[in-house]
Amino acid sequence: MKPICVTCGLFFTIVRNGVTVEEGMPASKDDKPGLGNWLPYKLYLADHWRCRGCGAELCLASSRPFSEHYMPEYVAAKKVQLPLVFIKDC
Repeated sequence: MKPICVTCGLFFTIVRNGVTVEEGMPASKDDKPGLGNWLPYKLYLADHWRCRGCGAELCLASSRPFSEHYMPEYVAAKKVQLPLVFIKDC
């Protein structure tokens, strides 16, 4: 899969393979996507891409996390490679 920038009509180019992204979970049922307090939830491996025309960036993440907040290695995994992005959406 090779992403294409709709704005520029150019292929995105890879910045870095194997980055970590962290998915958050709402701290309460009232927290909305992008707002409120979010807690660490899952870690995914992803590839970081950038459009060489407009500079738009994206990450394509794996469909399965490699670690979840309840696992003993979660904190250690984050120390090995800091997440590139913290996802606040559900």
